[in-house]
Order: sequence, then structure tokens, then C-alpha cells
Amino acid sequence: MANRSSAVAGSFRDPSGRVYDDGGRILRSVTASAAADFEFVRSSGFYDALVAQQRAIGAQVVDEDGSFALETEFDPAERHMAALHCILEHPRLPIISYPYEWCFPALKAAALHHLRIHREALERGVTLSDASAYNIQFLGAKPIFIDTLSFRAYREGEFWHGHRQFCEQFLNPLLLRAYLGIPHNAWYRGTLEGIASQDILKLLPWTKKFGWNILTQLVLPSRFDESARKGKVAVDAKVLENSGFPRTAYLNLLKRLESWIAGLTPRGQKPTIWQNYSQVNSYAEPEVSAKRAFIKTFIEAEKPGMVWDLGCNTGDYSELALSCGADYVVGWDFDQGALEAAFDRAQSKDLAFTPLFLDATNPSPDQGWAQAERGGMGKRDRPDACLALAFIHHLAIARNIPLPEIIDWLLAVAPCGVVEFVPKEDQTVQIMLQIREDIFAGYDFDSFITCLESRAAIVKIEKVGDRHLVWFKK
Repeated sequence: MANRSSAVAGSFRDPSGRVYDDGGRILRSVTASAAADFEFVRSSGFYDALVAQQRAIGAQVVDEDGSFALETEFDPAERHMAALHCILEHPRLPIISYPYEWCFPALKAAALHHLRIHREALERGVTLSDASAYNIQFLGAKPIFIDTLSFRAYREGEFWHGHRQFCEQFLNPLLLRAYLGIPHNAWYRGTLEGIASQDILKLLPWTKKFGWNILTQLVLPSRFDESARKGKVAVDAKVLENSGFPRTAYLNLLKRLESWIAGLTPRGQKPTIWQNYSQVNSYAEPEVSAKRAFIKTFIEAEKPGMVWDLGCNTGDYSELALSCGADYVVGWDFDQGALEAAFDRAQSKDLAFTPLFLDATNPSPDQGWAQAERGGMGKRDRPDACLALAFIHHLAIARNIPLPEIIDWLLAVAPCGVVEFVPKEDQTVQIMLQIREDIFAGYDFDSFITCLESRAAIVKIEKVGDRHLVWFKK
């Protein structure tokens, strides 16, 4: 037998089946207890239609009876594996990301994607068993639903079991930015199940709480939950189920949420510090052309499949890398305005480019159950190349990270790349030094090159204006 397949840590929560990484193949078990719902959805044709529209992940049955004819050994300690219905295989996605790494328009797109799929499912006699934001991933800027086993047969009269989860993982993080102007990323990362309605209600002005949407989606459900926790209300799921919730009411609830969320925009949105950087940087037009030519030569020579653009800003060079032959680009940046502009670029141009939130000095860690449920930045599939353009001075000058440690980090990210060194004399760095003491005696180009040469091979160096572009390989 081949090596034992590795269960994807975050899939343990689903009793219907687990996800496995079998040497690069992504497999999903379907337990006998989930067989009836799986076959109902399968026979309805609804899921296949979503796959054909690239709105849900492909799911090919590769083992019809769960006998594990595949040359693969699954962990026998998994109790639910004793009664399997079948095995599915999914295509491997270019990148796995999490809601706390998404910008506002990405989270909004994911929420609307979930609601639209759920509404269409109900019209076909299918529903979703939960409303987890982690069931959505992105191909470029297009959301795609990845939890095949969340779909099950709709039972006439049932209420929306995932309503609170949808509010906590989609709606409330969006409201944090739309009503209060606060990005959701840090809070969401600290509370992986999302933002509780009771918490966000404490922050909202009292005038907002009387709005119909807030009152019906957050205030009244929160009061009911609080009463239930205090034992003032007896909550019996069967009683609620038998009371009947007409399908038309269910659909109207989803439609109201969809309409509300579609109209949400970030509060007081103004251009951020780096959002217009590509238009106002210190490069003259000939220097911009030279920089683009250097990146073009690098991409065409290295032929990377996956590129990480560190400090991607609005995605100018991410798009350039794609036009020069890269298959996929993941952009990372900490500036919300720049990320939102990058997401808009990827969406409007249908690029294979996914922009994600990153503070490089505090990247997403391994967290969740056993510190493994949600993988950190270092646990993602590694790129073939990286771009670090106008990036490292933010670490060295703004965050006091020593140059040797920055270089070690870059070399751990990808086996080759282009890094742009911005000297102290540059206008951008001078602005940064206006608000702090210059304690960076070791920050200069010669020191940078000496450090890089001791760790990697330098393929090419080109001076562009007062900056240097350096092409390196491990």
C-alpha cells in the first residue's frame, strides 16, 4: 500500500465525511450516515450544475462502495471510517485562504455567493446544513463553494439552522466595516468562529438597532439566544421544526439578506496611504518601463506556475506576471484600500489573481483546534517564485526587522524571486523617517547584497532610479 493519507485537520468537524490529502490528490470520504442526502443531491443534478458553472468544486466519485480500491491506506483509528458510502476526489485549489485574510469586497462576494447558492438550492428541494464562511474559497476573485457534503435534502417546514453562523461569519464582520469603519481581519482571526451578534450590538449606535434588518437579523435572535442560555426559554428543535417555516418565508429571508449585503459599502472609505502608490511613487515613466521589463524577463526565464507578490499593492505587477506566463498569482498586502483595488482589478479583468491580507511581521499562524485546524501562511503550498517590490523597507525601517532575517524569510517563501531595494535617500523612506529616529546604520545596498550573496545566487542586478532590482535564486 501507499503511504497513509493525511486527514486535512479542519475537516474533523463534519460527521458526514473527512477530507484527505493523498500525495497531492484531494479525497473526501462520504459516510453511510450521509449516503441518503448525498445521493439525493447527486440525483437532483443541482450540484453538477454548480460545478459546470464553476460555482462549486468538482466532486468525482472514484470509489463507489467505499471499499478503498485505491492504493491508499486511511487511518484505521478514524471511527467514522467503519461505514463508508463512497470516496470523492476534488481538484486541488491553487491556494487555501481564510475569511480573516479577505478584504471587505472578497468577504462580501463570498457572503452573496453563499446566499445565492442556498436560495437556488431551496428552489430545487435542496438546502445547506450549515453556513460556514470556511466553505468558500477563491479562484482568482471568483468565490467557489467547496463543501460538497453541506448540501442535503430540504425538509418541508424546517427553519434555517445556519442563520446564527451566517451572521457571525459573514454578516457581522461586514457590518463592522460598513457601520463602524473597522476592518474585520484582526477580530476575525482572534475569534475563528466569527463575530458574535451580542458583541457587535454593543458597538452599534442605538439608532441602528431599530432598523428592520438589524432588529430582525441580530437584535431579536440575540435576545432569544440569551434567554435560552439563562433557561428562560425552553428550546426544543423538534417543536420548532414542527411549528413550520414555509419555504416561501425561508426564501424571502435569504433574499432580504442578499439585498442588504449587496448594498453594504465600507464606512467613510477614503484613499489609504498606499492605495494610490502606483500613481504617485518616486519612479519616472522610463524607470517604470525599465522595472516592468526586468520583471517580464524574470517571469519569462523562470516560468513559474505560482507566484506570490509580497506587497502587491493594487496588483500592477501581479497582472504583469500573469501576462508574461505565470499561471497564478497570490498577492499579499496589509493596506485595505490597496487590497480592495487589487480585488476589483482581479474581478473586473477575470485574472488568476487572489489578493489576500498580510502583515508580514504578524502573518496568519497555525490556529484552531490543536493549533492545526487553520494553517498559517507557512503551511500553504509554496510558490515557485516571489516578487518583493518596494517591500523590504517596510519591514526594516517601519518594523525594525534586521536585513539578514528579512532575507532568510524571503528565501523560505520561494526558491527564486525579484526583490527591490529602496535606499534611505528615496522619498518614500524619507517620509517614513520623518516620524522616527534613524537607527538603521546597517540599512544600505552594499550590506543588503553582501547578506544576500551569502545565502543565495544573484542572477542579475539593475539600478532603476535610486533603487535596485535584484533577481536571486537559492
